[in-house]
Amino acid sequence: MHNFLDERKKKIETFNKDIRKKETIKETHEIPDGLFIKCQSCQETIYRKVLVEQMMVCPHCNYHFMISARHRMHLTVDPGSFHELYIDVKSTNALNMQGYDEKLDKSRKHTGEDSAFLCGRATIDDIKVNIGILDPQFMMGSMGSAVGEKVTRLVEDAIDEHRPLIIFSASGGARMQEGILSLMQMAKTSAALKLLDLKGILFISVLTYPTTGGVAASFASLGDIMIAEEKAMIGFAGARVIKQTIGQDLPKGFQTDQFQLDHGQIDLIVHRKDMKKMLSKILAFHEENNL
Repeated sequence: MHNFLDERKKKIETFNKDIRKKETIKETHEIPDGLFIKCQSCQETIYRKVLVEQMMVCPHCNYHFMISARHRMHLTVDPGSFHELYIDVKSTNALNMQGYDEKLDKSRKHTGEDSAFLCGRATIDDIKVNIGILDPQFMMGSMGSAVGEKVTRLVEDAIDEHRPLIIFSASGGARMQEGILSLMQMAKTSAALKLLDLKGILFISVLTYPTTGGVAASFASLGDIMIAEEKAMIGFAGARVIKQTIGQDLPKGFQTDQFQLDHGQIDLIVHRKDMKKMLSKILAFHEENNL
């Protein structure tokens, strides 16, 4: 009887040891949070380091992840050349919309920015430019009074300094929390760009995922040269809203970069890794023809 109990006890101890060993192995091989990212398009799992090295473009399906304005600025301009302008222009709750202050605070904490538009002076391969970038991570890059003011001031500075202008758009459109004040920015920015055009200064508009609403219906569509980043979505309203409004079926993929190129809305589709090189070529060509 004692032998049986001793044997039983040994088996239990051995079993518990094996369990503890397996748990230790499991803990040792546990994957840290954020080490892998799932592609929103093809659903493949991507090692974060590889994704960063690929400029946040999926190596499996070429899906271009949305990136912050600071990150895009880093990828686009010469190192150390960016001088930020209009830092003091910030979004405010002029219409006292309920909950808007909290949303602004949340976006500021999330992005580290005071508005959805980062802009200033920089160089691209030593060519001086004025450049602005909408941040899709700040209230979906929506255009309120602060964004419209910064875009307008950037255009006016380009006129004063006679510098080519580049604007990257990534936006859900006008910011509804600012009502008519937001919608007025469409006319304001468009009027500023008309003055730029009258001075014969180049404006390159780069449309990324997504470029929609009031931004698509104003300054984003007024470039002398229109570039779409690969996999961009471009349009004014969603497909369902348009279909309900006009009562007609819509062409397949009508808001894709390729459809826009085929129908003359844009001039070029450029992969993110080639964007700086393409901008440099356009700027150099324009500079040579204006000497």
